[in-house]
Amino acid sequence: MSALENAQAKMRKNGVSELGIKVFTHYFHQLESGVTGLIPEDTIEPITDAADISTVEVSDAEAREALSKTVMLKLNGGLATSMGMEHAKSLLPVTQGKRFIDIISQQVKWARKEYGVKLPLILMNSFRTREDSLAALDENMQVDGLPLDFLQGKEPKLRVTDYEPAQWPADPSLEWCPPGHGDIYTCLQDQGLVKTLLAKGYRYLATSNADNLGSYPHPKIAGWFAKSGAPYAPEVCVRTAADRKGGHLARRISDGHVILRDTAQTPDADMHYFTDEFRHRLFHTNNLWFNLEALDQLLEEREGIAGLPLIRNQKHIDPTDSSTPEVYQLETSMGAIVEAFAGAQPILVPRERFLPVKTTNDLLTIRSDAYELGADGILRLVTQKAPLVDLDPKFFKNIADFEARFTVVPSLKDATSFTVRGDVHFTQAQSFTGDAIVEG
Repeated sequence: MSALENAQAKMRKNGVSELGIKVFTHYFHQLESGVTGLIPEDTIEPITDAADISTVEVSDAEAREALSKTVMLKLNGGLATSMGMEHAKSLLPVTQGKRFIDIISQQVKWARKEYGVKLPLILMNSFRTREDSLAALDENMQVDGLPLDFLQGKEPKLRVTDYEPAQWPADPSLEWCPPGHGDIYTCLQDQGLVKTLLAKGYRYLATSNADNLGSYPHPKIAGWFAKSGAPYAPEVCVRTAADRKGGHLARRISDGHVILRDTAQTPDADMHYFTDEFRHRLFHTNNLWFNLEALDQLLEEREGIAGLPLIRNQKHIDPTDSSTPEVYQLETSMGAIVEAFAGAQPILVPRERFLPVKTTNDLLTIRSDAYELGADGILRLVTQKAPLVDLDPKFFKNIADFEARFTVVPSLKDATSFTVRGDVHFTQAQSFTGDAIVEG
């Protein structure tokens, strides 16, 4: 049997759907043909402008009406292995002892009460996050008979040497990976969820990452999207020095299409362009708005294969151990769907809409007194600008090491930046101002 046939057989044996196998096969053929998914700088032009939510006019009635037809979908498949975690990232305490999942629930409940809407919340879980995440949600989060989650697909990791499915008897679960958050389209089509939402009267789908607490239910953006008539709208923000690794939209020179480029799609020689916050002024937040009718039509036309660009992600089979064999993970990005929708309209939103926690640097920023958590579940910056935190990765990268060294969180509301080098333990209340540097 060929490498592809072995991978397909492994997927069937493990209960992967035929559509999931079909999509995997589509990208396996691209891998075999040498497709890398790289987008060189000389093939694109920067996009520098977008509609600005601060300048659009939406009445309270329009906003409420749009929100009443909106469903919130959170991508919740991540484990944050880069921080040494082995359970759902959304179960990590963020602030005031509340976890991501608790704050998301608080945001949705407040919006339901404040605006008198149903506002369903649905999680896209992975096989690694489902059980714990559902246990963390209280039962009254479910509305309208809709599921609280659906399960993201899985696919075998492939050996770099010959594309055969990787084997790791020490922990067979490490032989599998999610196919990137672009798998959302396969899942939605496979489970008929878009049609279910339409049948219940919903018209808009707002998707975002579970670790981005800035993507709370926003009636004005919902109202703008409904009025725009656009099939799809990604939220973008003005880049800062802290956003240099964030993906960005660009216009492809060959056909004029708007596309998304992520870090993994950028050639090494072009990374200085990618990280230039002035050249690529707007970054992609992965907060996305869909017209459900347009999405349903697209998925029907493409028979469940959204046709997103391949991201060939090269990793170690055990992501926490660089001595283990290298593998390819065939992934796609949800936001790359932008090139499939004629008439897609990016919307410029305030930086408060993008508060992800990708590292312990981000976690400390949000845990500090630079932010306050409101009764509506919204994190608000209490100072003019968030401090730029840079913790020594040798001692603070993993969450266990971070927690052991920050038994008391310092005050950072008056700090411009906060840099820690060496093995430092914070065990008593301290306040830092300006450009603070602590060395152990």
